[in-house]
Amino acid sequence: MTSVKDKVALVTGAGSGIGLASAVKLAKNGAKVALADVKAENAAEVKTQIEELGSEAIIIETDVSDPAQMESCIKKIVDTWGQLDIVFANAGINGVLSPIEDLDPDDWDKTLSINLKGTFLTVKYAIPHMKQNGGSIIITSSINGNRIFRNFGFTAYSTSKAGQVAFGKMAALELARYKIRVNTICPGAIETNIDNNTFPEEENLEKIKIPIEYPEGSQPLKNKSGSADQVADLVLFFASDQSSHITGSKVYIDGAESLL
Repeated sequence: MTSVKDKVALVTGAGSGIGLASAVKLAKNGAKVALADVKAENAAEVKTQIEELGSEAIIIETDVSDPAQMESCIKKIVDTWGQLDIVFANAGINGVLSPIEDLDPDDWDKTLSINLKGTFLTVKYAIPHMKQNGGSIIITSSINGNRIFRNFGFTAYSTSKAGQVAFGKMAALELARYKIRVNTICPGAIETNIDNNTFPEEENLEKIKIPIEYPEGSQPLKNKSGSADQVADLVLFFASDQSSHITGSKVYIDGAESLL
């Protein structure tokens, strides 16, 4: 049985989608969970769900791209429970979708700051509290920037997601001496609300699109988007001792969508 009993987990972007599903899944399997989200109210319902399961949760309002807030978030977890064993660096945005020549540098910076710098800060401030007993770090990347490049306008997003994979591999090697495992998951189309953080510039995008005819059943395994709960199963696996000899890995979870 996959278990994270008596472990303490941090989930960033915990208020919805993959973060929500993973936080609940970890709690169901015995973990105490710190719910980090840019707005505390986003995670209120998740905290209630976890407490109804008989587990413990705290909410920490955190902008993952802000070093002081991220450091404070980690400190609060350790002050509350005395340990940190599992880190799920999941928070991210799609950002502004635009041709490169039209992309505002500030929009580029915002996407890279939340997605890539946020991952770095989450891991950086967690390391000192995981070195003694080891643990597991899981990073949410994407098939974009790693196996597909056909989503026009996603240049900033794809660059941040490719960077997360490289960062995860570097961290895995560096932290192996402390028995801290670092693995990266690359979801495809998953039913979440990340589109709320997507800002397409449709008129400008038309000038760079290359026509692509998608085959019928473009997600071959189920012919539909995956669920956040399916991703949460993978997060639980990486968080648990069942993956005790796996680190530096990149796993696609997309129903073979990116193979087309």
